[in-house]
Amino acid sequence: MTDEYRTIANESEGYYTEKRSKFLAFAHPVSTVEQVKELIARYRKKYYDARHVCYAYMLGAERKDFRANDDGEPSSTAGKPILGQINSNELTDILIVVVRYYGGVNLGTSGLIIAYREAAADAIAHATVETRQVEDTVRYSFSYPQMNDVMRIVKDMSPRIISQTYGNTCEIVLAIRKSEADQLRQRLAKLL
Repeated sequence: MTDEYRTIANESEGYYTEKRSKFLAFAHPVSTVEQVKELIARYRKKYYDARHVCYAYMLGAERKDFRANDDGEPSSTAGKPILGQINSNELTDILIVVVRYYGGVNLGTSGLIIAYREAAADAIAHATVETRQVEDTVRYSFSYPQMNDVMRIVKDMSPRIISQTYGNTCEIVLAIRKSEADQLRQRLAKLL
């Protein structure tokens, strides 16, 4: 099981032109379908005079939640090439929207595929691609006298501390790389 994935750190733009048609590409880091829908609605409103607003997205570290939309272009000439760029760069948690202004000359299916692919590739090329880790959350309750033992494990394994509460009963919430989560749970369970 891999616990790393590649995504973009920032929004970016790309551009491609062919036979007076303009293809404006926008890449966004996203993590939910709601974010995707909101961004697409924003682009449809902002570029209301464009002929097509095509897009593709990929969500989740497993890269199983994805969609491609041709928005009136011939089938598989817009969304699939955009999704192809996402796949060839092994990215996830990304939305790429390509807005097309028609230039008066038909490009044909192969011309459209190339145009959407190149516009998406340009948007990715202008983004900062980074590798992130899939994290798992570990919640642990313990008595105050166990504090030193718990903090020794935290210091040793270096999870990120999300929250901690101290009182008669203490609780600590940790985020750690998914592949190390079971080991952390086992070490904490031995303290009981």
